[in-house]
Amino acid sequence: MDATPTPFVPPAPKPRTSPPSTLEMIRIVYRNPLELWGEPSYNEKWISVSGIGGPLVIANDPGLIRRVLVENAGNYKMARVRQKILRPILRDGLLTAEGEVWRRSRKAMAPVFTPRHIHGFAEPMLRRAEEFAQRYEEGGVADLSRDMTALTYDILAETLFSGEIASEPGGFARQVDRLFETMGRVDPLDLLGAPDWLPRITRLLGRNSLGFFRRIVADTMTMRKARLARDPAGTPEDFLTLLLRAQAPGGLTRAEIEDNIITFIGAGHETTARALGWTLYCLAESPWEREPIEAEIDALMASGAGPVAWLEKMPLARAAFEEALRLYPPAPSINREAVEDDSYQDLVIRKGTQVLVMPWTVHRHRALWDNPEAFIPARFAPGARDRIDRFQYLPFGAGPRVCIGASFAMQEAMIALGVLMSRYRFDTVAETKPWPVQKLTTQPQGGLPMRVTRRR
Repeated sequence: MDATPTPFVPPAPKPRTSPPSTLEMIRIVYRNPLELWGEPSYNEKWISVSGIGGPLVIANDPGLIRRVLVENAGNYKMARVRQKILRPILRDGLLTAEGEVWRRSRKAMAPVFTPRHIHGFAEPMLRRAEEFAQRYEEGGVADLSRDMTALTYDILAETLFSGEIASEPGGFARQVDRLFETMGRVDPLDLLGAPDWLPRITRLLGRNSLGFFRRIVADTMTMRKARLARDPAGTPEDFLTLLLRAQAPGGLTRAEIEDNIITFIGAGHETTARALGWTLYCLAESPWEREPIEAEIDALMASGAGPVAWLEKMPLARAAFEEALRLYPPAPSINREAVEDDSYQDLVIRKGTQVLVMPWTVHRHRALWDNPEAFIPARFAPGARDRIDRFQYLPFGAGPRVCIGASFAMQEAMIALGVLMSRYRFDTVAETKPWPVQKLTTQPQGGLPMRVTRRR
């Protein structure tokens, strides 16, 4: 008799069987864009439609995705609607900048994210994770969604800013929630192509939170500049110092430095936080997957291996994390717009067409994955992962604009999981009923309340 447990199928919107009306579409996109997609999005190679914002291509085929993001990337700029959401928050940060501004920023930041630098972050990541884990010593129920935001904030503050961000983590987490609840949504007026001078209610509601972040950035820069003037030799050569040193003729402007700091403070930790929360939730609902991971981590801890080695020595934990990234990609959409006409096979993409690459649907596409709705970490086990096409799995994007912090995030995630799961077990409770909602990232509506118990 086959004793293999039935894989856990985590919550997700069911594909629509009929298209929504225009008003219904606007309502869904504002409330939760993940609920918009119909059966064709999970079955077809691409979908070409004329929407209220003009011609639109939804790209699911890995070859087409490669064409848009890599082979002919120069023909595709950031899409208008995406920029209308993100630019008011991030302005000319790395996620939203284009052209020469983007190239300057990418060049300025690249040295921080080399393997040597990332490995140098391992010990501070471990230290912060161990300090954070102390909060669970008494057990009880904790909201892991909020807690993972706090943990990744601590790690980011320590590694990229040497602990010198002018903000308290608690207030920061609340403001992140508020910012994503307001400015992190698609405004109906943007969908309708309303002129920019017409006020957007989402941006009006988010002004205070955005002001909070801007004040953090200004205060953080002031603190570091004062330290550089006072003690240049003793100032850490971290991400913050590197950006400030890049403020020179031909380098980054002060405004661009501010925008990149807010990008990494506001978004650089949020994606990893969401992935960690979803991973622990899926493992709690799949104890047969969790037990071998706990054994793997216990053996790692007994070996005394340093944290730099954890990523390579935790293949089961890494597979579970990557599977959670597949089911709940932190950045569920990649939006581009054709600058000139293009084509792929028998598809013609006219100038001005919006091209939407949805990791949410690509990662659940029935032609690309077996049992795509289920949590099956074995897909990413050593050997099996090599069979996954580079362009059917896009948790960090692809092409020139691939996430610069991907290796940082993977190392951070394995260290966090190693520390937490070596000490504690996280189990769902009656109130654990998360629902995935797209607000810039894929967030668990209702949080992730989970019972924490000591393992050893």
